[in-house]
Formats: sequence, C-alpha cells, structure tokens
Amino acid sequence: MSSTIWSVDEHLDDILAAVRPLEPIELQLPDAQGCVLVEDVVVRIALPPFDNSSMDGYAVRVADVEGASEEFPAVLTVIGDVAAGSAGLADDQVVGPGQAARIMTGAPLPAGAETVIPVEWTDGGTGEGPASEMRAHSDAPEGAAGEVRVHRSAEAGAHVRERGSDVRPGDLALRAGSVVGPPQIGLLAAIGRATVVVRPRPRVVVLSTGSELVQPGEELTGGQIYDSNSFALTAAARDAGAIAYRVGAVADDAETLRATIEDQLIRADIVVTTGGVSVGAYDVVKEALSSVGDEDEPGGGIEFRTLAMQPGKPQGFGSIGPDHTPLLALPGNPVSSYVSFELFVRPAIRALMGLGDLHRPTVRAVLRTEKALTSPAGRRQYLRGTYDEEAGAVTPVGGSGSHLIAALAQADALIVLPEDVTSAEAGDETDVILLR
Repeated sequence: MSSTIWSVDEHLDDILAAVRPLEPIELQLPDAQGCVLVEDVVVRIALPPFDNSSMDGYAVRVADVEGASEEFPAVLTVIGDVAAGSAGLADDQVVGPGQAARIMTGAPLPAGAETVIPVEWTDGGTGEGPASEMRAHSDAPEGAAGEVRVHRSAEAGAHVRERGSDVRPGDLALRAGSVVGPPQIGLLAAIGRATVVVRPRPRVVVLSTGSELVQPGEELTGGQIYDSNSFALTAAARDAGAIAYRVGAVADDAETLRATIEDQLIRADIVVTTGGVSVGAYDVVKEALSSVGDEDEPGGGIEFRTLAMQPGKPQGFGSIGPDHTPLLALPGNPVSSYVSFELFVRPAIRALMGLGDLHRPTVRAVLRTEKALTSPAGRRQYLRGTYDEEAGAVTPVGGSGSHLIAALAQADALIVLPEDVTSAEAGDETDVILLR
C-alpha cells in the first residue's frame, strides 16, 4: 500500500477514468428493461394509427343529434356494429343522415361519422330510458340494428382519439441516453419496435472474504459472524441498475481467493470484494491481489490505498484478467463497505451503463442534533442520517462506528463533514447525500 494519502475525489476520478461504457447490443424489449438507449428512437407510424372511439356508444353525424334531449331525443337508424380490432363497417357503408353505428372503445370511427355519443346518453336501442351499458352483441344481436334514441348532443370529435394525437411519424419518441423502463417499453411496443440498441446492464460479481463469515441460516460457533456484506452489496448493485451475482464468503487463503476471482471473471464486467484490505496479518485480498497484474497492460493490477475518509479508509482498485476487468476492493466493516459502495462502485456501475448522471443527489440541509458531531481533521466523514425534505433538515442516526449496521438500515442519507470541519453543531448547514 502506498504511503500517500488519497482524497475521496482523487480515488473516484481514477476509477471513473478507467471505466468505459459497455459496448452497445441489440435486445428484445423485455430484455432491454433497465438498459440505456444509445440511439434516438424515431416514430414511424402515427399513434393512434387511426381515428378511434374513446367510449362505448354510437358513431353519428353532429347535425343529427343537435338539440337532442331526453324529452325530445334524436331517433337514429342503427346500421351496424364497429368492434375494436375490426376494419369498421363494410366498404360500401357510410354513416349517413339520420343514421348511427354502434361503436366500441378503441374501434375505428366509421366513414361519415363525426362524433361519438356515449351509450349512457342513449336508450341503448331498447326503446326505454337511459342505458347504463351496451348489451353484448351475442346477447342482443338486434342491438346492431333497429333504432337508438339519443338524449344529448355532442360537438365534432367528442370522444374520438384523433390519428396521431399521441405521436406522429417523424416525431422523436425517446432520446439516446434514456433508461428503458416500463413506460418506455410500452411506448416502443406501441410504435411497433420489437428491439432497441442499448448498453447492457453491467454484470457485477460481489465476493466477501473472511474465515469468520457464515451464511445466514447456519449455526454460529465461537468467533463467527454472519456474512451480511455480500447480501447488502449485491442488493445495492441491483439497485444501481446492474445484474448482480453474489459469491459465498471465501476463507482467508490467498490462493483460494485468486482462483475464485479468476473463475468469476467470465461473468463479470466489474468485480467487488469486501474485506481483507487493511493492515492485518490476515488481510487476504491485499495478499492475493497486490502482485496481480494485467497480462498485457503495463501498470495494470490492483493498487491499495489509504483514503482521507471515515469510514472506508483502506481501499483497493485496479483491473484483473485478460479483459482488464475493473475490480474494487472495499473494506470489510459493514458501514465502511456500504459507504464505499455508494461513493465508488455505484458511479462505476452507472458509467458502465453509459449514464450521464453517475451520483446520488446531494442537497444542503440544516443539522438537527442534541450534541455536536466531531470529525477527525483532514478526513471527510460520512455519518448516517435521516433527511426531512419538508424542513430541509437532517438528523444523525446511530454513532460513527463502522460496525453499526442497524443504524444504517434506518438511515436514508449520508451526512458529509468535509476535511476541514472537526465539529458540527445543531443549526449548521452541511451537504447530505440522499440514499433513497
């Protein structure tokens, strides 16, 4: 490990300088969810592709229903049905003076018709009072013939979705850089796109180290603890947009760790380890990876550093394997591990995705605390907190210990105390990184 003390910003800059967005690929819509578009998507068809009804009712001419009321209804001859998915009336049929066509929601407006009267504004063809719904065609085939009494008038285009009222050919549907979420997939499908060109979601392999680690559900014996880091960081990687793979804890053996990492490279765009990067006699990640270099890239390999931050002082970063896969080695204490992920791994994942906005939002907030917060001189400290958006205030949760994971679970923000701040009191303003 170098004797140099690195700042948080210097370490992050080095990571982002070494991470390149993944190469674009063409994916089917369901597989593109969560990915970032690399090209503008231009509309090729109008949406809706034809004038269609937004209601179940009757397609009519405006003049035929002018002045209609329940006392003096307009009596029209029903010439047929227009169902959703149908081509409409027969080619030789037009809604003419004194005529109407039963029409269903989503069905094309037939020739000659200018507006749609909802079925509730009519007698539904029953000759009785106002209808509450339209009878099914199979139950009342006569409903597509005979007469209908219309009790209200309507303007031209009422209850009609005009062709191209959503988008028109040549419109920009989605810009390059957009994340493909459920609404975007819906739009792409609606305009007929079956595939899109995107940067794929990065594959992140998360691996924890330590002979003391036991998987949840197993019995603890003397000196053992449950492996929480790999679960938390795998979830955090998915939350950042990645496809994440969790590897069970690896014992403190350098050869085993090296072999495990090499086995995982085939499915990794980035590797994240947790634990084994400090100055102890059993810090296996440093032992296993300090001498590892890229096969054909001078200066490659993993560098271990001391950062001017708390928690998370020991960090490692570099690349490994023939494809120069980025590897971030995080400390093992749960809070140190999670804070390090948020500061360094999450931006790296989003850079691999090709996103422009890499970081969690940061806001200024007033500190609420019963006693002053202290911070070591020369280090940037990250404390857990809860943020009150309405009040623009933040309250610390738990202490500063890097093992206090229960407080982390209650927090939704990180309180940032800069390197030149050694004490912060109630009422002071500070930067807050929002975690939700």
